Amino acid sequence: MDQFSSTATILPEAFQGAKDDITMQFSLIWSQIKAPLIVPLLRISVVLCLCMSVMMLIERVYMGIVISLVKLFGRKPEKRYKWEPMKDDVELGNSSYPMVLVQVPMYNEREVYQLSIGAACGLSWPSDRIIIQILDDSTDPTIKELVQLECQRWGSKGVNIKYEVRDNRNGYKAGALKEGMKRSYVKQCDYVAIFDADFQPEPDYLWRTIPFLVHNHELALIQARWKFVNSDECLMTRMQEMSLDYHFTVEQEVGSSTYAFFGFNGTAGVWRIAALNEAGGWKDRTTVEDMDLAVRASLKGWKFLYLSDLKVKNELPSTFKAYRYQQHRWSCGPANLFRKMVMEIIRNKKVTLWKKIYVIYSFFFVRKVVAHITTFVFYCIILPATVVVPEVVVPKWGAVYIPSIITLLNAVGTPRSLHLLVFWILFENVMSLHRTKATIIGLLEASRVNEWIVTEKLGDALKGKAGVKAPKKPRFRIGDRIHLLELGVGFYLFFIGVYDVMFGKNHFFIYLFIQSCAFFIMAFGYVGTFVPSS
Repeated sequence: MDQFSSTATILPEAFQGAKDDITMQFSLIWSQIKAPLIVPLLRISVVLCLCMSVMMLIERVYMGIVISLVKLFGRKPEKRYKWEPMKDDVELGNSSYPMVLVQVPMYNEREVYQLSIGAACGLSWPSDRIIIQILDDSTDPTIKELVQLECQRWGSKGVNIKYEVRDNRNGYKAGALKEGMKRSYVKQCDYVAIFDADFQPEPDYLWRTIPFLVHNHELALIQARWKFVNSDECLMTRMQEMSLDYHFTVEQEVGSSTYAFFGFNGTAGVWRIAALNEAGGWKDRTTVEDMDLAVRASLKGWKFLYLSDLKVKNELPSTFKAYRYQQHRWSCGPANLFRKMVMEIIRNKKVTLWKKIYVIYSFFFVRKVVAHITTFVFYCIILPATVVVPEVVVPKWGAVYIPSIITLLNAVGTPRSLHLLVFWILFENVMSLHRTKATIIGLLEASRVNEWIVTEKLGDALKGKAGVKAPKKPRFRIGDRIHLLELGVGFYLFFIGVYDVMFGKNHFFIYLFIQSCAFFIMAFGYVGTFVPSS
């Protein structure tokens, strides 16, 4: 018995001794590499991140000044461009109206196909001067049959609707739009309006857009604003609304008002077919075929107009998984397009030097590359790392003032959600992980560069219809929610936070603890699935 007791006493002591040895070894290794390697690398990283933060600040301040001047003194689009309502001609009749093609690309859109087709067929325009083209790439035979029957139903009401399918999905959306433009009846059309499957334009959409194209021959594109029908569904959709409202309220408006450049959003826009063809038509070389077309058309000298007062209803992704796939495409595509077109933009002789600088530096480099990388690397890696490396000091203006100003300037687009600003910061920092990864994939043209996963739509717009139930969301599955990289960063930030609390180095523990909580929340999908909006 005594022998057993002595053995039981020796084992913990041996274990503690081994643990102390490992701790000492790690401490020794850390002390040896810290001064010659870690500190210099971290200081260089801090300088680079501060430079990128200043670039982002200048960009935000510039756009803030311009949008303020536009709101105070800017002229409405009807004053900047010639606009007259379309009128009947007694002699010519309906032939005085231009022929308009309306394209609705879709892929297995069981929840929203009726809404999108109904909205397109409900557009007000002379019936013999409009063609509704449904481009169905569905792979589900049942859904294809339902879409075809819906087209036949509208056709029986006298609507000129065409149901088009193809035997492959080459090029995804760009391939479908390109194939649709090859139809013989498209040759008689002057303009093409494009609406994704979850978009529902108001009946007067064409009456408010087409006159700009008819009376201003230098205009190639009229872009409308998006209006989100499910922004109040959960906290995640509120966060998306804040990010997208800044894009539409500030970025698109500034590009349009200064005659510089803004990207086509891929939907809720009307193109002059002559401009589309001159730019080379649709190309599927990236996952942002809309931005690709807009850049090429701009390099040909065409101008674009953004109408902030014209809003088209659509649906936001309401699950984290769907949003993550969407953000991968929206982050990877622009970076890859930047790689492919930067030299073409530099060599172009049709546009001014100002427009080249704006497109390369402001539109692509700062917004599509620097913004994603800085948000993740600086705020989620470099800044927390300085806690365990007190030799590296981040100036207060770089760690506090610049991020605060940028955040406030971004939040002005959605005043109703200012009380959610802290949650938005956490949400954007977490998503910066995915966006940074996608941006690097796009710049390097890595394996997932052309990955295209159609954003899942749940038919949330149906909630607005009386007596119609919205489809149920998929049941929660742990496997769909846990993302190891997020958990790893979460553990890292949590460790740094605990270390800071214990040893009191730079007193960032509150920031770090909140960051780690945000990563855990997003990793398990609670923000997108369980947290209701306030």
